[in-house]
Amino acid sequence: QVQLVESGGGLVQPGGSLRLSCAASGRFSSINTMGWYRQAPGKQRELVAALTRGGRTNYADSVKGRFSISRDNAKTTVYLQMNSLKPEDAAVYYCKLSVLVTGILSDYWGQGTQVSVSS
Repeated sequence: QVQLVESGGGLVQPGGSLRLSCAASGRFSSINTMGWYRQAPGKQRELVAALTRGGRTNYADSVKGRFSISRDNAKTTVYLQMNSLKPEDAAVYYCKLSVLVTGILSDYWGQGTQVSVSS
């Protein structure tokens, strides 16, 4: 069983910063792609940023230059540093990890953390 625990959401003023974390625990062999998604009310869930096991990153155009995805040395925790936040960044943010468990690669989602951007 794999558990993901997210933290770091909250309310911030426009222009402010937040750092989200997503920590994986349980019995697994490795974690491949790590990603952050977000879903605003009435909208579809969208990819914000992704990080491959090899270290390649991918960002949504709307967050390029403002958000940064990274991981810890153990490659079990993924972070999303969000700078210069805008009201349109407000959403529930979810991490998704592709985890190898007993030879099977499966996707696991975090519980979601609310990010609100308002003055």
